[in-house]
Amino acid sequence: MSRQSTAEKKIAKFDPIYHNRVVNMVVNRILKHGKKSLAYRILYQSLTKIQQKTEKNPLIVLRQAIHKVTPKLIVKSRRVSGSTYQVPMEIRSKKGKVLAIRWLLGSSRKRSGRNMHFKLSYELMDAAREKGNAIRKKEETHRMAESNKAFAHYR
Repeated sequence: MSRQSTAEKKIAKFDPIYHNRVVNMVVNRILKHGKKSLAYRILYQSLTKIQQKTEKNPLIVLRQAIHKVTPKLIVKSRRVSGSTYQVPMEIRSKKGKVLAIRWLLGSSRKRSGRNMHFKLSYELMDAAREKGNAIRKKEETHRMAESNKAFAHYR
């Protein structure tokens, strides 16, 4: 019997306030040094800041930001007969969502300022409006994949 059928799949858990899996994914990516309560506080403060600024449901803004930053193509390095090629590959939606969350948090950490919840809230609002560094990262990745389309047969 193969091990694949007996292995359990990971089930994403819900966060305590919004009961949303996406919020829990973001909290787990914010997490540093095992301080989950601090990660929850940062995200919840940024969501309340979004609600005050936009007067919309902050979960909708969060979903829009992640959806607009999610890439469809990525570029992977493949070594073929001594040469390394940048090969464009399509990715699944779950991997794209993970990349989008990582890019959003990375670009919010690079913003100037001390308060992470301010930086995260403004980055999420910018991404929902299709601005910001995370959107630029997605466009850059798509541009790289488009320019290396000739190497797609090395998949």
